[in-house]
Amino acid sequence: MMLTPLELDIMKAVWRKQPSTVRDVQEAIRPSRNLAYTTVMTALARLHEKGAVRREKIGRAFAYTPILDEPGIAAARMRELLEAGDDRGAVLARFVGTLSTDEEEMLAELLEEGRPEGSAPR
Repeated sequence: MMLTPLELDIMKAVWRKQPSTVRDVQEAIRPSRNLAYTTVMTALARLHEKGAVRREKIGRAFAYTPILDEPGIAAARMRELLEAGDDRGAVLARFVGTLSTDEEEMLAELLEEGRPEGSAPR
């Protein structure tokens, strides 16, 4: 799942306060970004379409709750990149070739442990 820098900033605000309204997010990111309410609302709607957040109508506004955490978003991006390649074996081999020794050991341990609960094979 590719997120723009703005979407990532918005996700960080939603991770900190759950659920978050558009106004909550706008105020949370105001120190670094002075964004219009409609800009934040549009970005949250896009995040909802991407499956990163769920929204629930509360009164006249929507409240947003994250579906994915930061590792989940990174994993979704990795999955998209893997699926974009014609030769998945080559993509995986090149990726593994970039890992440090510690990361290789961590990957081997994770593979040995098997799939985490709730994850489905593809």
